[in-house]
Amino acid sequence: MAIRNLRYDGDEILKKKSREVEVVDEKVQTLIDDMIETMHKYNGVGLAAVQVGVLKRIVVIDLYDDNGPIVLINPVILKTKGEQEVDEGCLSFPNQFAKVKRPAEVTAEYIDREGKRIRVKAKELLAQAICHEIDHLNGEVFMDKIIPGTLEYIEPEKEL
Repeated sequence: MAIRNLRYDGDEILKKKSREVEVVDEKVQTLIDDMIETMHKYNGVGLAAVQVGVLKRIVVIDLYDDNGPIVLINPVILKTKGEQEVDEGCLSFPNQFAKVKRPAEVTAEYIDREGKRIRVKAKELLAQAICHEIDHLNGEVFMDKIIPGTLEYIEPEKEL
């Protein structure tokens, strides 16, 4: 496993649409492991492959609960319900946070790392994370969706 380099605001790749994964092979498994390790290193809730420079429809999400990381390959949102206004940040936009409107619930379908087709009904933070990461796969970033006037820059803590 390895920590991958994150891509940041201004990197053209973040505006590109990711391609479907045709085969879940060893190379894809290694990418998934690296993405999980990278997400954990930077304390992220989610990470899309494009954020480490790979245009593949792969997302990892960890709510830091007892379920561990979730791997979503070729995820698709089938339906949404309701709306929630949430605080959001992004590993590609360090120390920047804003309010965004997201669905309160989503039903999504994806392939897990074993190749099984999964359908999930997600609420609250998981719904938010799925929407945020699928946006990345479509070349969209949360900055495109922020509620005007809510963007904040939080100064990082200095290490002693």
